[in-house]
Amino acid sequence: MAKTRPGRRDLDSYTIRGTNKVVRAGDCVLMRPSDNNTAPYVALVEKIEADNRSNIKVRVQWYYRPEESMGGRRQFHGAKELFLSDHYDVQSAHTIEGKCTVHSFKNYTKLENVGTEDYYCRFEYKAATGAFTPDRVAVYCKCEMPYNPDDLMVQCEGCKDWYHPACVNMTIEQAKMLDHFMCSDCSSDNDIKKPQNTYPSSPLTNGKVEPKRRKK
Repeated sequence: MAKTRPGRRDLDSYTIRGTNKVVRAGDCVLMRPSDNNTAPYVALVEKIEADNRSNIKVRVQWYYRPEESMGGRRQFHGAKELFLSDHYDVQSAHTIEGKCTVHSFKNYTKLENVGTEDYYCRFEYKAATGAFTPDRVAVYCKCEMPYNPDDLMVQCEGCKDWYHPACVNMTIEQAKMLDHFMCSDCSSDNDIKKPQNTYPSSPLTNGKVEPKRRKK
């Protein structure tokens, strides 16, 4: 059982300043960065506690954006994609700006409307080594790239693979008007099925970096 440090007590919740939004352990939150030109950080609240002076702190597990990771943002990373890292910090609760939702990748792709506070996560990320779990993902289309939910794709009724309109010589407008689609292989009665290839989650690297320090 975890023990509270001397002079500190665990809290069940914290109400964000200037709002009626209540944060509890297990919630995802937006946290104010030190640079006003930087988007809010996203974190998973693990614990809320107060000291004997009523200073409230939260222990958080950081989500990283693709551009914050080793190797940076890649073509298949979506605009709302986050990686759950192994990087923890203790921050002042007053730096919490709001709440958000980090969906599983599967649930995110089922959303009819994506709000400003909706994100998704399909990888866990080790900040010190740049390693991802899972370390490979399935690929689609002729370009053999992982799925980016920001990009429109059409499914072949034959092989059931998914294709980017540009990769099959269509515009996005034409793809939206389709009732049925057959890829060139299936439409030519080619019965040879492609193996399910995979793509590495991150560039190969032997380097190490220190986890980023979030300013309190």
